[in-house]
Formats: sequence, structure tokens, C-alpha cells
Amino acid sequence: MTRPWDLNADLGEGDEHMDMRLLEIITSANVACGGHAGDDASMRRICGVAASRGVAIGAQVSYVDREGFGRRRLDIPGATLTAQLQEQIGYLQEAARECGVDVSYVKPHGALYHAAVADRGVAESILAASGSLPILTLPHGQLRLAAADVCVTTYAEAFADRAYTASGNLVPRDEPAAVITDPAVISTRVHRLVTEDIIMSIDGTMVAVSARSLCVHSDTPGADIVARQVRRALEASGAPVLAFAPQGR
Repeated sequence: MTRPWDLNADLGEGDEHMDMRLLEIITSANVACGGHAGDDASMRRICGVAASRGVAIGAQVSYVDREGFGRRRLDIPGATLTAQLQEQIGYLQEAARECGVDVSYVKPHGALYHAAVADRGVAESILAASGSLPILTLPHGQLRLAAADVCVTTYAEAFADRAYTASGNLVPRDEPAAVITDPAVISTRVHRLVTEDIIMSIDGTMVAVSARSLCVHSDTPGADIVARQVRRALEASGAPVLAFAPQGR
């Protein structure tokens, strides 16, 4: 039997019905908490359902940029970024507490996610905001290195529905074939990742990826179908499907 795998998805980004369908499949929910999307109602709704289904809750923090959906990097002082992220995490923690559970981890969103891979200052701002909460991020980059320096736990994730570059980063969304929706392709990618710790990049290069969690984006077309396909592929490969940071109470 292979190691356990978590299945996570970004929720609270506008499609309530898709959120509910995904909560039937995933083991961890990255909940938008006001930066790029999400509000009090969506946070409470998702936390309530996640609590009833044993799905772990993570704060999906981002640049405060609802117009750009958090996909534009903003040049702001580190202290300002930390304060904004702390506020977002606090909003979700309050919603989670009202549902009898805790926020179990933090995951950056969009441009913040990628900035933290390359920029030590951004990484440190995220860590300052997150406190001791575990971080979900790529297997490499400044966020993982900075977290290790301050003894904060990180968990590595891979992406079932996104193309990779040969360097192990994600292909930018505005480039062709950046998003993958073909269930057969996704199933093959998941099986290879689980059994061999490798994923094929967009140019055919095999990239080593050692991860604990797989992400499906809720705004990928047919996201619930993709998530179900990923879960079936994990189970068919002999991987127990379990949250990396179990739901706390």
C-alpha cells in the first residue's frame, strides 16, 4: 500500500453548488476568506458542511484583489501583507469556531502562491500571518525553506488539473494547455504520481514531485467530475485518501 494522499480543492470562489458537490469528494477544503473571493456567508456555509463531513478546513489567503481574483502580484510592504493575511485567517477562524471546528492549515492563492515560491520576503510575510498553522505549498521554493527555518510544518502538494513546466512550477494560466480537463489524462497523471513520484511536464520532461496532497480547482470545467476521477485514481493505485491535517475541534 502506498502512502496516504489528501485531496484538496479551492472553495468559496463563487459557485456554491460546485462547492457542495466537491465537499462530497475531497478531504481538505481551501476556503477563500475575503482576499480574492469569499465572504462571511460563504465561509460559514462551507465550514458547516465541512464540519459535518469531516473535511479539514484551510485558509486560502491571497492578495486583497477581488477584481483580479488574486491572480495579479501586488507590490505592497511586507508588514501590510502580513496584516491583510492575518485578517483573512481570523475571519475564517471565527466562522470555523461557530461550526465547532478549527482552521487546520493555510494555503496561499494565485499570485501569492507563486510569489512565495520565488520571494523570501513574501514567504516570511505568509509565515508571520499564519503563526504555527501548517502550510500547504509546492514541494520546492522559498516558502518551504523559510518555514523550515522557523520550524513550521509544510505539506507538499501537486496539481491534478494543471500543466507543469520542466522546472516543476505551474504553467501560467494565460498560456495554452495550462488547465487539464481530460479525465483519461488526469487519471494517468495521478497513477504515475502516486506510484512513481513523477509527473510529465508540458514539454514531455518527467519531473520529480514528492507530494502529500493533490489539488483540484473548483473553477476548472467539470471540477466535480475531475475530483471524482482523481479520487478513483488514488484509490485504484492503493493510496488511502486522508486529510494531511485532520479536522480539529
